[in-house]
Amino acid sequence: MTAMNAAAAQEGLRQGMGLADARAVLPHLLVEQSAIKADEKALSALAHWCGRYTPWTTVDAHGANPLTGGRDSILMDVTGCAHLFGGEERLLSDLMARLAEFGIEARAALADTPGAAWAVARFSDMDGAGHSIVSPGGSRDVLGPLPVTALRFAPETLENFDRLGLRQVKDLLALPRAPLARRFGPPVARRIDQALGFEDEPISPVMPVVPYRVRLAFLEPVGRVDDIAYALTTLLEQLCPMLNEDQRGVRRLTLDLFRVDGEVESVTVGTSRPVRTTEHLARLFAGHLEQIDAGFGIDAAVLSASLTAPLSEVQVELPGEAGGGRTQGNADLSLLVDQLGNRLGMDKVCRLEARESFVPERAVVTVPLAAGGAAAGDPDLGEQSEPLWPAHLKRPLRLLSAPEPVQVVAEVPDGPPVLFRWRRDTHRVARVDGPERIGPEWWRGAGPGSQQARDYYRVEDQEGRRFWLFREGLYATADVHASSVQDEPQPRWYLHGMFA
Repeated sequence: MTAMNAAAAQEGLRQGMGLADARAVLPHLLVEQSAIKADEKALSALAHWCGRYTPWTTVDAHGANPLTGGRDSILMDVTGCAHLFGGEERLLSDLMARLAEFGIEARAALADTPGAAWAVARFSDMDGAGHSIVSPGGSRDVLGPLPVTALRFAPETLENFDRLGLRQVKDLLALPRAPLARRFGPPVARRIDQALGFEDEPISPVMPVVPYRVRLAFLEPVGRVDDIAYALTTLLEQLCPMLNEDQRGVRRLTLDLFRVDGEVESVTVGTSRPVRTTEHLARLFAGHLEQIDAGFGIDAAVLSASLTAPLSEVQVELPGEAGGGRTQGNADLSLLVDQLGNRLGMDKVCRLEARESFVPERAVVTVPLAAGGAAAGDPDLGEQSEPLWPAHLKRPLRLLSAPEPVQVVAEVPDGPPVLFRWRRDTHRVARVDGPERIGPEWWRGAGPGSQQARDYYRVEDQEGRRFWLFREGLYATADVHASSVQDEPQPRWYLHGMFA
């Protein structure tokens, strides 16, 4: 037997007893197959739920069941959090009452150090509520009568202590520290110092601790979407002034809703640039609140800014000034981008970013807004201070993903096209403008646009459709030797884009 409830213990059963022996003592014993992985998964979920009391919550790596090796305890650092629940006594009482409602039998202890709390929770007597509080500075007196097992020593160390007659913690505390460490190793001294508070024992929380976190507890469980939305607005009104004071904005925000049945509903939203506006952030959550399963009710909510970035104050244009509607337009565009990003994924919403190249397919690349950069933090969401191309060079609204070859008829070899065939359709040219020559980027090595010059033409066919064609390569002049002419690749025509 690896575990039992209090009723089985009262009947005389104990851990490690064989099933046949247990049934001999208690014939009507109910038995369930142990599932270590499922138990640890449930324990991790319970540790997440304990985040309603403190963000410093984790599954205890040292709390392993000696028979199964599975972990069976949770560590919580409630420093600075107890006053939110009316004190340490009320915090533990609330925790134990909720665990009892979940059908979970537990023992809890609160002490100055994790080591002392671990020992008291397992080996000390509890009050009627099933928990114990060690007074500040009283860890040494409380630990004294407990067995040495309470200090989390290795099994071989415990065997050595037993042979020497060291069976209680006070027996170890009475020995000189230096000889004890020399004989049994530094881990023994470290465990004693951790339990007494002479050495720090940090807790690594399940979820990363964030500097901006606000909490709201409900007098009664709520479940309506309107109530959750009102709670969210209240939390945002507390969080945004904190961000404003530190000149920071939110990039990722998480809302944790703690249900009365021990489950936690979490909603996470992201932004394309730092934001600390209550209305903006509330609208990002609006589409997710209706999908929350409130169960039998939600009794607490926590809002955490897990990712922030610097955000300085922005000068708002006064009514009547030039471009007075621009600020509102930028805000609307930012909200639209964030809503699309949270629905489709931030990596799916991209902006155009210029590159130092005159070859059209190399001049602009798409960059996810979530990647940040100089343009991502700009109120205009990436508006360029200078145009990508000079004003007199007109570029088509739509570029093909790759230039497509076309068949062209021209009056002279290096002249403009008078007719071209693309995708099995023949287009007769009515008007033409060009050429615009783009030289090869020879310094880039092999690749498109790196070896031959391009002559671009803006053409309009007889039906009024306008295209952007180019001829890649140049025709050889008459004074070039015939053999070298044959070695040169012949110019080819391509269609690169269409005008609106």
